[in-house]
Amino acid sequence: VQLVESGGGLVQPGGSLRLSCANSIVTNHRYCMGWFRQAPGKAREGVAGIGTNGVAAAADSVKGRFTISRDSAKTTLFLEMNSLKPDDTAMYYCATGVYCANVLSPSEYDTWGQGTQVTVS
Repeated sequence: VQLVESGGGLVQPGGSLRLSCANSIVTNHRYCMGWFRQAPGKAREGVAGIGTNGVAAAADSVKGRFTISRDSAKTTLFLEMNSLKPDDTAMYYCATGVYCANVLSPSEYDTWGQGTQVTVS
């Protein structure tokens, strides 16, 4: 397994969680990394991503609440989630790609983790 997510769970509205993604793939700065989520019956959507140039982007629905970051060795990707809402309930996945013109587009990524469930209730 090359990407392993952790940190999901059950949290009350307004609460916080920190997701982590251990990455054994990225070895240089050419890779983009991102967080995605998928709720039952809905399409997978981009939450936040970091491009090959290190610039981060986030979906409008999570701006100001979620923060993406990675460690200096680029082996762990994080998603700090604050002020969680019931609408944030979903399976959260991390992913990597060689080059991502749009870091929030799932089609730009070729390697995915198994996901970690986040439930806000």
